[in-house]
Amino acid sequence: MGQSRDPATVAAPCSPSLPLVGEPTTLEILLRLSPLSLHGCRCRSLLEILDLRHFSSVDLRPLLDDEIQVWSRLLSWDYSGSAEMILRYVDAKILPGYAAVDRGRVFGYSFFVYEGSKGVIGDLYVTNGNRLPNAREVELKLLTHVIETLQQSPGIHRVEAQLLAHEANAVSRPFLETGFQRHPRLFMTLPLGKVASEKVHTHPEVEIRPWVDGDYQPSAAVITAAYRSHVDAQINDQYHTLSGSLRFLNNIVRFPGCGVFDAESSFVAVDRKAKSLIGLILCSRVRSDVGHVTQVCVLPEYRSRGIGESLLAATEGSLRKRNFALLSLTVTEANARAVTLYRRLHFESKRVFDAFVWEG
Repeated sequence: MGQSRDPATVAAPCSPSLPLVGEPTTLEILLRLSPLSLHGCRCRSLLEILDLRHFSSVDLRPLLDDEIQVWSRLLSWDYSGSAEMILRYVDAKILPGYAAVDRGRVFGYSFFVYEGSKGVIGDLYVTNGNRLPNAREVELKLLTHVIETLQQSPGIHRVEAQLLAHEANAVSRPFLETGFQRHPRLFMTLPLGKVASEKVHTHPEVEIRPWVDGDYQPSAAVITAAYRSHVDAQINDQYHTLSGSLRFLNNIVRFPGCGVFDAESSFVAVDRKAKSLIGLILCSRVRSDVGHVTQVCVLPEYRSRGIGESLLAATEGSLRKRNFALLSLTVTEANARAVTLYRRLHFESKRVFDAFVWEG
């Protein structure tokens, strides 16, 4: 089989959508039933792991401010929008998770959300303030509490996690010890200097046009078909169904967990003859001058024609015109064809991180 010129799929490891403030208290009920949720664990003489709902945004803001700086340094990513959203839900007392506390100060946290029969670990962060125990030890304790709570929550049969700001294998132990599958992923970047990529082949039979709101439903159908039997469908089960793909699109376009959706640099590919959508690329602004590809996919029967490459070129061209400095994306390491294409297009691997999945 020949080398495909199209990336089959790429998805961003973004924060899951959070519950609406004031919605029914399903989360509260589940947390009351989970055995670890309402009890603190004194793991050392001064360190406690406590329910996140005991705290307010005032307690967590210094920690989140520190995390914003880490995301900026490691990923060129402005995490402030996500941080503000997290703090709003902390104040609403409906965000399940745990905080690491030492002498009254919160210096680490992890949160998760329930999505039907699935739990998603949204974030893990511990600041290393030259204190004992070290940050890694606290991260592992927080994850242990989160994993146990999710696996013992009634009705939860699947747990997913993608920890972009953590190097591969750094916090894998509590996942692997509790039956999770590990999928290494790459965070790749392309500097957007004055020199554009090589000229991309045009397709007389295919139109590349800007994304519009009316593309929601057909795009969800393309995503579902593109991910069928694909490794990324093992990582994110939203791709299994049309309704799940619609939720994925809604999270990308309407929530700030993966930056601010940028319609100007998002495009679709349309078969001119059939007048049907056959591929798409979605891009968000994760910093004022940095774009991040949150999704690019092409229907299987249209691959090996360079359509995915044309979609990437359209996004890159739009960002260059507006003087963006960088374009980033994530891709599963096992998706060898996509990785090869991105490297040929001068994307560089900046870090390897892990996606974890458990099915009970």
